[in-house]
Amino acid sequence: MTETIISLESVNPIEFFGVNNGKLDLLKKKFPLLKILSRGTQIKLSGSPEQVEAAKDKIELLIQYLERNGNVSHNYFEQILGGDDIETVDHFVEKNPNEVLVFGPNGKSVRARTQNQKKMVSMSDKNDIIFAIGPAGTGKTYTAVALAVRALKNKLVKKIILTRPAVEAGESLGFLPGDLKEKIDPYLRPLYDALDDMIPADKLGYYMTTRVIEIAPLAYMRGRTLDNAYIILDEAQNATDLQIKMFLTRIGSNAKAIITGDLTQVDLPKNQKSGLEKATKILKNIDGIAHIELDEEDVVRHRLVKAIIRAYDRDKEQNV
Repeated sequence: MTETIISLESVNPIEFFGVNNGKLDLLKKKFPLLKILSRGTQIKLSGSPEQVEAAKDKIELLIQYLERNGNVSHNYFEQILGGDDIETVDHFVEKNPNEVLVFGPNGKSVRARTQNQKKMVSMSDKNDIIFAIGPAGTGKTYTAVALAVRALKNKLVKKIILTRPAVEAGESLGFLPGDLKEKIDPYLRPLYDALDDMIPADKLGYYMTTRVIEIAPLAYMRGRTLDNAYIILDEAQNATDLQIKMFLTRIGSNAKAIITGDLTQVDLPKNQKSGLEKATKILKNIDGIAHIELDEEDVVRHRLVKAIIRAYDRDKEQNV
């Protein structure tokens, strides 16, 4: 039996333990064989030497993260506890401030938060086209938008173009009132939400007015040549084969493109096939085109989203 006491004096203990000790409960769940007691600004661990050492390593990692960032979300706390390799450690306790993609309003830092998101960032520096495939909540769109905003702020491109197929997600929206912009905006709302996190409202309004940032349905890309631009095709699973080909052939000089999608959530009519799966296959071995698959380990939404995705995956496997 080994005992050790760890001090939390360098961080806010309330932030570490969480509301109603919610984060502390996660720590206890991660190490069920240990006796873990919280005493003011200290944590006492009792148990086998191996378990105590493992828990101590995680707690010290969490302390380092809090020292650097000041706070840690419930979901992020859980992700740090779940990482077991040195890459995870290096990711969560950032040594390099350049890994912040952009600083949003009020100084909020936006950065890649999982290993696969970090791979997206690395791939974007080496390739002009990236296919990022994965389930909902894995940060595909958010990371892609952050990369585009970073490129614009660093003057690597002159404009950002964000596009989505205007396909209803399983329900009929009926007649939408208003002008054309008001009719299509509901389909594009997630892209606006990501931009709101990264660009002050007045500056974003200016960019939209001057078309430095353009958000439009995929059909509006036809016939254009997009130079000096960062182009994102979101929800690409709802694009047909011809639409994806059309999109990819719009890319002009000094342009980059990211295509994101979730092949488990195709909303096309039954008589139409998604072009995303075919595109990822036939463009697999072309220099300058990279592919990244994100999974439930990359989910950065509510902690239950990860469990929901796993449950659906299990159900799918059982019914194959």
